[in-house]
Formats: sequence, C-alpha cells, structure tokens
Amino acid sequence: MSETILDIRGLSKTYKGGLTALDGVDLQIRKGEIFALLGPNGAGKTTLIGAVCGLLRPSGGTIEAFGLDTQRQWRKVRQRIGLVPQELSFDMFAQVEHSVNYSRGMFGCAPDPKRIEQVLRSLSLWDKRDAKIRELSGGMKRRVMIAKALSHDPELLFLDEPTAGVDVELRRDMWRQIGALRDAGTTIILTTHYIEEAQEMADRVGVINKGKILLVDDKDAIMAKLGRSEARITLTEPLPEIPSALDKWHLTLEDENRTLVYAGAEGEGKRAAAELVKAVVAAGIGFEGIVTKESSLEDIFVDLVEGREGLAA
Repeated sequence: MSETILDIRGLSKTYKGGLTALDGVDLQIRKGEIFALLGPNGAGKTTLIGAVCGLLRPSGGTIEAFGLDTQRQWRKVRQRIGLVPQELSFDMFAQVEHSVNYSRGMFGCAPDPKRIEQVLRSLSLWDKRDAKIRELSGGMKRRVMIAKALSHDPELLFLDEPTAGVDVELRRDMWRQIGALRDAGTTIILTTHYIEEAQEMADRVGVINKGKILLVDDKDAIMAKLGRSEARITLTEPLPEIPSALDKWHLTLEDENRTLVYAGAEGEGKRAAAELVKAVVAAGIGFEGIVTKESSLEDIFVDLVEGREGLAA
C-alpha cells in the first residue's frame, strides 16, 4: 500500500450560529494519487480544504500532513501544499510572470526563473507571460491560478473546482495537465461538480454530504460494488405474462408487453445482463433487439446523496 501523505481523523467544524460543516470526517490520502472528493453544494468540500490548508480552525479532530501536525507545525506544512481555490483572486493589473514569481516568493522560495518558465510552459502560458491578467480569458486566468499554486513546487495540490466555468475543450486540456502533474509525483485532491471529471481522472473517489464522508474507495471498486446493469429486450411478439423460468430476474413488461425490462441490483454488471439473455433464449422467447446500460459514477453519486437504501453501508 502507498504511503499516506495526509491523515485526517475525526475532523469537525461548527460555525458560529450552529452550522456543522464537517462532522467527524476520517480520510487518508495516498502519496502520488489523484483523489476526487464529490459532493453537492454545501456538503463540506471547501471547508475540508480550508481546514487542511490552515485557512480556518477546526472545531475538533486532527490533521497530519507529511507526518506533521498541521496545527502545531502549520508553516512547515503550508510550504509543501498548493491550493487553487474555487474563486479567482488576482491583482488584475499584474503581469502573468510577475504574479507567479511573487507567489513563489511568498512561500520563502528563492527566485528560480527557469522553474517558473517550466511551469508557465506546462500550462501554455509562456506566450502570455507579459500580459496583464485582466487581459486573459476566464480559462487562462484559471491556468494562472494553477501556475501560482505550483510556483513553490508543492508535494500536495488542492484543486477546488479547477475547471468551473471553462469550456469542454479547455477542461479536457486541463485534465491532461493535471494527469501530467500526478505523473511528475504531485499528489492531487480535487473537488468537482463534473462527475465525468472524477470518472476520467481519479484513482480513488470519496463522496461527502452534510459534512459526513459516505464512501471512499478505488474508482473501479465503486463501479463493481455499486454499479448496475439495465437491459431492455424488444420482443418479436408480446408476452401475456413473464414466464416463471425468468422469475429470478424480477423483470417487468412495458410497451404493451413487447419489452422486457431488467434493472439490475447493486454490483450486478454486464455478466448479469448476459446471463439474462441466455435465459430468455432458453425459455424460447423470441426477441429482435436488446439495449443495455451500465451505471455511471454519476448514477452512483446521485443514489448516495439521495440516500438510496443500502448504498452507504
């Protein structure tokens, strides 16, 4: 098992007024992984990031990063963490290269023009190095935020909604860049509303809602455990009723009894649908078409957040 780079135990945060944003969160992040934290608005994602990055004081629990207590050794920890916040925040009249150099200096790092050039080139910003930030598009401004967060070579990088408000093409370009950062050894934690982003990029996924972690697992394991297969079989002739030989599948009839519908249980994937087709053939039922659908990570996420029975067990 990979080394744990971030260890969160029993983390809680209650704001003045009584709002509990985090409620006993336990979470361990492995060195070198991309971890996607999913949750609806108000679930506690940004509060969790703020607690780790020292932007707010937790009400309870412990956070260790790189084996260091973030409360007692905050400065040492913060120097090794990068943060790209959800909200864009700049001196809009600053030049791109100056802004990124300034961020590096804020973390006590010596000037390193070659390293800054590498960062800017990796984010396709080198040609914009002399431009004022206010002149850039929204997507390019977000790239500058990432460059600023990378300027001091963090080992752990937080990306809070990194592709919010950018078009699909730029989003996919940024996915590639984030993957390259991971390949270079950076551990990445991202929050996102784009669940396809997590499905595309993440090694592991966590789901948080109302301040509680509902699920953490490898992406493939989640799909195997909680994924479902659905199948719609178009029959050559309508069936008066479903034969008893197919009772185990809990099928329904639709479209004036011309379509057999199977909605798989949790963890039943393509194999279950294939076995159903064999059973239909063995029962002598003629059919002219079949359409199958596999659960997406988004389907599973929606089930979890809406509290479908058994999913959070």
